[in-house]
Amino acid sequence: MSHATKDRQDTGGRTTGGYLPGIRDVVVLELKQRLRSRGWYIMLAIWFVLTGLVTWLTWASWNASQEAQRGYPGYVAPPDTGPGSMIFEVVLAFVLLFALLVAPALSANAVNGDRAGGTLAILQVTLLRPGQILWGKFVAAWAAALAFLVASTPFLVIGVALGGMTPGHVLVALLMLAVEVGVVCAIGVGISALAGRPLFSIVVTYLAVAGLAVGTLIAFGLGTGLTQGTIMANQAQYRAYEPLSREGGQQGPTEPEYTCSGPLQEQSAMRTERVAWLIAMNPYVVVADAIPYKDRSQERNYSSVGAIETISQGARYAMAGPEGTFPCANGEVKPRYLAQSTPLWPLGLGLQLLVAALLMWLGWRALRTPARKLARGTRIA
Repeated sequence: MSHATKDRQDTGGRTTGGYLPGIRDVVVLELKQRLRSRGWYIMLAIWFVLTGLVTWLTWASWNASQEAQRGYPGYVAPPDTGPGSMIFEVVLAFVLLFALLVAPALSANAVNGDRAGGTLAILQVTLLRPGQILWGKFVAAWAAALAFLVASTPFLVIGVALGGMTPGHVLVALLMLAVEVGVVCAIGVGISALAGRPLFSIVVTYLAVAGLAVGTLIAFGLGTGLTQGTIMANQAQYRAYEPLSREGGQQGPTEPEYTCSGPLQEQSAMRTERVAWLIAMNPYVVVADAIPYKDRSQERNYSSVGAIETISQGARYAMAGPEGTFPCANGEVKPRYLAQSTPLWPLGLGLQLLVAALLMWLGWRALRTPARKLARGTRIA
């Protein structure tokens, strides 16, 4: 038995310097290995250039659309808020998409990559505990992924500089992006500790991310078909079409769009509130619903919103169910824009954290020594 093993048994498996210093040592070791790699800097540079290109294309698209609209006779320009809102939403969607693609690559081989290289056993025979190794690798992977988020921050700030957004929007967006990246890194590290092969863990992590981003939409769509119900409502009488007015420089349909008349009757409706928790786990829904957009429910003319705000509205519609969205439900006119009275993102984030915590716990169990069972072909040292 080695001296390190004897010391570990004498101290009950605890590091003499405390739990957090052990995590710090693993983080420093992991980051030094990552910073030595030239490929990490190349990926960071490519990320910065791509985000800048998307920002420029969005700006150019906004300018082109404004020029084209000015060519229509009788066009009434809305209050000029600048391209800031459009740039913010497009860049935010782009950054979240690529963050979900980059984070698994940085975390899904954090543990079994060392096992395949024969270096994991060296850490396990030291005074480091399994939790310190696992948390250290998670924090290191999260820090490496956050570097990509920091590189994209200037382009989100452009949304504030060009109007239409506030610093609060950027701060909340960056915070939620960082949390979502952390969730994906935790899932990747947990799967990496469970899987024996790095390639297998990377594929499974990407499938897990795809399940959150795409699978939740499919599950919500299929689940909605199973929530057929009824609601009491009368007939909606929609107003006649009116040409756009130049009064006040505003355009778009005037609220309310319809009036309710006739007796209440039982009508079929989808009870989407019963399966709204499925779509709540979607990373785009979590980020979009957390951003404090302006309350448009009292606006006289409400036309359209951006892509991210539309996602937030869709989630609120699903959570409200037919009582809050079905025309003339209970004889009441329903608003086209739903205020954020009860946010959906805490539920979605809580479910994501629950999945990540479960995988991290299973990964911690897999790293405990001595190992009772090992898969065939597992390398020890």
